[in-house]
Amino acid sequence: MRRFYVIGFLLLMGFDTVAQLGLKFTALHALPLIADLDWLLRILWQPWIYLALVGYLGAFFMWLTLLKKAPIGPAFAASHLDVISVMLCSHWLFHEQLSLVQLLGAGLILCGILCLAVSEGKEDVPVDALETP
Repeated sequence: MRRFYVIGFLLLMGFDTVAQLGLKFTALHALPLIADLDWLLRILWQPWIYLALVGYLGAFFMWLTLLKKAPIGPAFAASHLDVISVMLCSHWLFHEQLSLVQLLGAGLILCGILCLAVSEGKEDVPVDALETP
């Protein structure tokens, strides 16, 4: 079951990251930002927008799959790992600057997820034990 969670959340993070990066590439290639028909056509001709769509659909189905089995607290927290992956990929692909505050925030996100995962593991109570006779 642990392997299911690890692989599932890595896939969720991957799909979310692809979606965000696809939108960023689309935005950069659809400039100038003027809400008119030409701008809309520039967006629709960008392959990145379809990559973003695939990323969002993949993330949606992966999230639904994980919610069937994962505890909601740690699952919700772990679903935000994409904040870190998008930040790191944006630094690498778009040469966006990373500040100390961003890195500390990423560390806090990871610590929060670890705390929730550890506490959830210690509080596992069988469903049968919660039912009244």
